[in-house]
Amino acid sequence: MKLIWEHIAKDQLKEVAGYVRKSFGLNREKQFQQEIRYATRMLLLNPYMGALDPLFSGRSIAYRSILVNRLNKMVYYVDNNDIIHISAFWDCRREPIQQTKHLE
Repeated sequence: MKLIWEHIAKDQLKEVAGYVRKSFGLNREKQFQQEIRYATRMLLLNPYMGALDPLFSGRSIAYRSILVNRLNKMVYYVDNNDIIHISAFWDCRREPIQQTKHLE
């Protein structure tokens, strides 16, 4: 099993991490990064642990999502080659419809 961060998801993650660092400090950003690492390790162990996300119903790809912490969501799908593609990462307090436009 392999895990790939798509470019837009990487950019979204960097944006959220930057916000966390600026607003809450370096220690909280380190904790945030640990939460990300833990979530990705769990995905590698059980790629179908995330629920099918209703925001993406009717799309050609079966997107799943998991909460990384109470404020951040990771959206991903598993392709036929057993590769986990992290497609989006966002702050759950933001408008979800706007954040899903780039996904198929």
